[in-house]
Amino acid sequence: MKINRIRILIVDDHPSMRAGLRALVKSTRDMDVTDECCNGQEAIDKFRVQLPDITLMDLRMPVLGGVEATLAIRAEFPDARIIVNTTYDGDEDIYRAIQSGARSYLTKEMSKEEILGTIRDVHAGNVILPSQVEERLRKRMDRPELTQRELAVLDLLVKGRSNKEISDELKLSEDAVKSRLKNLFQKLGAQDRTGAVVTALRHGIIHL
Repeated sequence: MKINRIRILIVDDHPSMRAGLRALVKSTRDMDVTDECCNGQEAIDKFRVQLPDITLMDLRMPVLGGVEATLAIRAEFPDARIIVNTTYDGDEDIYRAIQSGARSYLTKEMSKEEILGTIRDVHAGNVILPSQVEERLRKRMDRPELTQRELAVLDLLVKGRSNKEISDELKLSEDAVKSRLKNLFQKLGAQDRTGAVVTALRHGIIHL
């Protein structure tokens, strides 16, 4: 009897990761790799042609990242079943991925059984999150949102800019910069600039 296999598109900019996922999928009787690619724009282009059952999507890639690619695919194909598979496990990364329409979120240290089980569950129409991912998402939901201006200030903090340099670059008064820094510290539970950067890196709000 012919088995209707789950057709999978693998999206990852690391050849070794693609090879590992390809080998894992090929070790099963109910899955096939339809294709693979190394950035989000290629993922969009190949999805349109192949309409895979499942897309395994990395987050950080050249040309176009996983969140942006997921948003674009879901806008055109609302029923697309995308699973993020990444090394990044910050609660902000998880939040952004789920907000973009991903059906699940896997970190690359998860077991083969967890990965294959999640693929089958999502293919069956479920939205499923591993317990540790769900806990981090819950914590993120409890944290206040940062405004676009606050994120811009935070990005410049990471680059070591002074208040005067931030003021010049964002075309804000120094008092406005100080006000945004105060709000930023409060939302992140940080006491100073270094604490804000460390906290933002730990949560995945920013990446070096």
